Amino acid sequence: MLVRTLAAEGFEARTAPDGGAALAAIEESAPDVLVLDVAMPGLDGLDVARRVRSKGLTFPILLLTARDAVAERVAGLDAGADDYLVKPFAPEELLARIRALLRRGREPTDVLAFGDLVLDVSSRSARRGTRELTLSGRETALLELLLRNSRQVVSRELALERVWGSVGAASPNVVDRYVYYLRRKLGEPPLIEAVRGTGFILGR
Repeated sequence: MLVRTLAAEGFEARTAPDGGAALAAIEESAPDVLVLDVAMPGLDGLDVARRVRSKGLTFPILLLTARDAVAERVAGLDAGADDYLVKPFAPEELLARIRALLRRGREPTDVLAFGDLVLDVSSRSARRGTRELTLSGRETALLELLLRNSRQVVSRELALERVWGSVGAASPNVVDRYVYYLRRKLGEPPLIEAVRGTGFILGR
């Protein structure tokens, strides 16, 4: 029912039968927003939310539950959820909550950081520790993409689309070349890893 409701509004929805399957799906491709039922077999929604947040993933999480007690809502928010919807609910309210979470999740952040690596998006300046980094425009754009998706795999196709304008704008090999440039400039210990056959990830 939820998939049909979301598809009718133009969303692409993926489902998972339990918490473990949900985590596996997130490892393959992080969603724009995660909708979790609290009462799932195996790992419940609270456990999944906690594990997602422990990995440093920041996409919005909406919890669905039949429990309306204040303590239950507090537990959900403490687990890392951004919003909480009690069953039964109208489909229109679910869609409104998701749209609000997506708007919130897409608000730009001026300063991005991972460990001792810091990128000021507005000034396009970067540093690692106390060392200033001299980056080209493409290198800066690629680093911003990796930082905004830290601990998530960034495919070559996504990098070509976001940094070079379209998938067909340049050879996929150009992404590997610019990742090599970034690795040299970022220094040790290395932050960017290759994921065979897929793309690259900043941090683990």
